[in-house]
Amino acid sequence: MAGKRKLFEEVGSAEATRPAAQPGLIDAGRGNARGAIRVWLMVLFALVVLIIAVGGLTRLTDSGLSITEWKPITGALPPMSAEDWDSEFAKYQEIDEFRIQNQWMELEDFKFIYWWEWGHRQLGRLVGLVWAAGFAWFGLRRQIPAGWTPKLLLLGGLGAAQGAIGWWMVSSGVTQGEGMTDVASYRLATHLGLAFAILGTIAWFIFELGRAPRDLMQARRAREAKPWSMATGLMHFAFLQILIGAMVAGIDAGRSYTDWPLMGGAFFPDTGFALEPAWRNFFENPGLVQFIHRMVGYALFAFTIFAWTRGRRSSHPRTRFAFNAVLAAMSLQILLGIVTVLYGAPVQIAILHQLLAVVVWVLILRARFLSGYPIATSLRGT
Repeated sequence: MAGKRKLFEEVGSAEATRPAAQPGLIDAGRGNARGAIRVWLMVLFALVVLIIAVGGLTRLTDSGLSITEWKPITGALPPMSAEDWDSEFAKYQEIDEFRIQNQWMELEDFKFIYWWEWGHRQLGRLVGLVWAAGFAWFGLRRQIPAGWTPKLLLLGGLGAAQGAIGWWMVSSGVTQGEGMTDVASYRLATHLGLAFAILGTIAWFIFELGRAPRDLMQARRAREAKPWSMATGLMHFAFLQILIGAMVAGIDAGRSYTDWPLMGGAFFPDTGFALEPAWRNFFENPGLVQFIHRMVGYALFAFTIFAWTRGRRSSHPRTRFAFNAVLAAMSLQILLGIVTVLYGAPVQIAILHQLLAVVVWVLILRARFLSGYPIATSLRGT
């Protein structure tokens, strides 16, 4: 039986027996490994950037149709003998790209384009393997944070879909007697668009895992509506331009008109609607597709400036800096795009243009994230 408390017993002695407060209970449970999962996603992010670069080089070197079959499992092994190489080369010689465009090729020339496409497909397999191994590791150890299993499964599903879409794209160019020497540009745009969607999803998850859930919950209440909406609009606008850029790459439209700011000495190319029926020009006419890419680029740059004027009014220094970074990267991208045109889209400059698009894309997402989940800064730190 508890003894009687003295009238003037110090309160501190009673409070000393109380259990200590447990901060961060929202993060507790299941011993999750947010930091380790974030590192795993960073590895996936780097691999996706690499595969986008290799995919771009595969396209720029006209190597994408060198492997005429889709064998997700057995295709992981390259030709191992002279007979295997002869067989692969014979398959390539049957398609329109060889018959129309590459009849000059010998076996050694074929090997060059084959290794580019094989390397691209191998990277795709590696991305899938890294995802599967990481998901299994954290899942079996019950270290995936609450609510994150569907998100991580989404990445796996998107990756699987990307593999199928990759073959859907290649199959459009593996033709006989149809006169196709490239893949369908709209299928290439779908393939690249999904790659950027996957990259953006991974980046967003990395941003989220970089902050504690309780911090994100508090930051969400301070969301800045105007910068958030501006960044969201810029995100969609930039994604549209990425798709159009893929259309340009798909038909080598960047090498059709190499003057700027005019096109063939005129504002609108004289071959803009040379194909029949008219709708084909929007997919297959290099002049019109490049013209659209230019005009959308100008409009995107203007919208970027407008979004920046709103973002720079943020009360949070890091959010303002994020919008400054977007404007700087977008300005550089516009300049690099002009240089790409003037030099006829050489491989070195064209691939830099594509990689800078990755940087711009991630910076836009970063600005959007910080608008939705601002990081508070003390008055002393401002």
